[in-house]
Amino acid sequence: MNFTALRMSTLFLRTLREDPADADVDSARLLQRAGYIRKAAPGIWTWLPLGLQVLNKIEAVVREEINGIGAQEVHFPALLPREPYEATHRWEEYGDNIFRLKDRHGADYLLAPTHEEMFTLLVKDMYSSYKDLPVTLYQIQTKYRDEFRPRAGLVRGREFIMKDAYSFTIDEEGLRKAYSDERGAYERIFRRLGVNYVIVSAMSGPMGGSQSEEFLAPLAIGEDTFALAPSGKAWNVEALTTPKTDDLDYSQIPSAEKRATPDAKTIDGMIARADARYPRADGRAWAATDILKNVVIAVKHPDGGKDDKPWREAVVVGVPGDRQIDMKRLEAQFAPAEIEEANETDLKGHPELVPGYIGPMVLGPQAKSAGIEHPVRYLIDAHVTKGSAWFTGADENEVDYYDLVYGRDFEADRTVEAVEVRPGDLSPDGSGALSLERGVEIGQVFQLGLKYSNALDLKVLDQNGKAVPVWMGSYGIGVSRVLACIAEAHHDDKGLAWPVNIAPAQVHVLATGKNHEAFEAADKLVAELESRGIEVLYDDRLKVSPGVKFKDSELIGVPLVAVAGRDTVNNGTIEIRNRDGSDSVAVPVEHAADTLADRLAALR
Repeated sequence: MNFTALRMSTLFLRTLREDPADADVDSARLLQRAGYIRKAAPGIWTWLPLGLQVLNKIEAVVREEINGIGAQEVHFPALLPREPYEATHRWEEYGDNIFRLKDRHGADYLLAPTHEEMFTLLVKDMYSSYKDLPVTLYQIQTKYRDEFRPRAGLVRGREFIMKDAYSFTIDEEGLRKAYSDERGAYERIFRRLGVNYVIVSAMSGPMGGSQSEEFLAPLAIGEDTFALAPSGKAWNVEALTTPKTDDLDYSQIPSAEKRATPDAKTIDGMIARADARYPRADGRAWAATDILKNVVIAVKHPDGGKDDKPWREAVVVGVPGDRQIDMKRLEAQFAPAEIEEANETDLKGHPELVPGYIGPMVLGPQAKSAGIEHPVRYLIDAHVTKGSAWFTGADENEVDYYDLVYGRDFEADRTVEAVEVRPGDLSPDGSGALSLERGVEIGQVFQLGLKYSNALDLKVLDQNGKAVPVWMGSYGIGVSRVLACIAEAHHDDKGLAWPVNIAPAQVHVLATGKNHEAFEAADKLVAELESRGIEVLYDDRLKVSPGVKFKDSELIGVPLVAVAGRDTVNNGTIEIRNRDGSDSVAVPVEHAADTLADRLAALR
């Protein structure tokens, strides 16, 4: 297959010598400087010819592997009606994260953030029998999310390119097989693209469903923190569970006692007052680890309240005093509800909550004994062990409890994962201490189960003629984000350095100097490479200095470089080198194409 060289004399390209002022990561900086993308608005990018070359190659790898597991490609509109998203409650659940608009007739639409509803309705429209299943459909399409703070170039934008696939099976066993097939395809895709990845257990979030795993590219610019165990197993911190510990023996702990602890509304204040007034019997100083901190949050439920409308609920969470609440981690357990710190309005209806001295004895299971008619739910962090004794609020101004034992004196409505994960915390798989790493999410797989088929009434007739809901899986890859991650991982201080299989070309031929013999030799080399099907970017620009051409070549990042210049005229040779300048050799003009072909084969 012949390839027509991209000639820089006519290529729609303009490189930049200076970094864009608002480029906050290397990939955004270099992709703009090298002429791959241009910024149209915050989080919105224009793709230029070189950028599309790379993007199309990534998409080709994705298509090949996804087609290879039997999936079939479709293409949906990005502009979608409100009704399907109302049926699944995601019109409200997405909150401010989606673009909503009205047409001239006043009908509501949105720019699709994902397409679960549309895939479900398409299968519902066309299939009615178990004989039609299983089927997996996918698309590569632009998605839209109204990011509050777009950042990191293509990594977090308002418009992005995504491959999303959806499997439809007659039973859960079929779903598990489809999930496994897709997961395996993802691993092959990322290996072929040269992307380092870690598979982490994750929460399903607004997508719904049961099992979910994320594919993360371990990069310092990542917004996702994941916990890595010595075994190699990893978890998104939102999905991490704290290992259960054995209950403690509290038989020797004295009865709980209320003591005056004036002017002690903070952890430090509680410790100072306790050390001064009530020294510990064991001789050590009081510490934050002795304190049970009770924090009031507001849960914003999207529906289910009066007239099935959104409503707020005040909830108290008990956590060890040396730990901070991780709001994102805690919120994942309330999905689809959102959480935030409680405000004065939230507290008005609960006079039993004494600021600075909130304790568990007027909350949750204890509230009835305290005469509280409408108790606030009380949740306890998983690090609080049954049988442990605590120094905590006594629900009276300037009064605290000492030796209040969890499981003896108070209970909680349920246990939650509320606090931040720390390096050194124990791994759920028992392999030892966790380390915390940063990563960029490049893919995610979900076992959706029956959520969308039930909401949208997707049923087929089974072998007995009974209408049954269809089991679904959902699988996404952030295609444009993958490109950014590759650029982030493959560059140096001079520019990009693409892997050969996705570079905009395989060989960058430079004709330098003013002598027409160098240009003629370069022309012949380019023609020979074209005839062999080798992809060439040819810098044939006249009146452009060799220094500028070399800098552009380093910036653009094609893996192999061939230079026809002074040595071509004087010695009949062409210099061939790797993008990083290594392994440079001068070969006779007539051998240059063979040498490049051999090097290319070695790189693949």
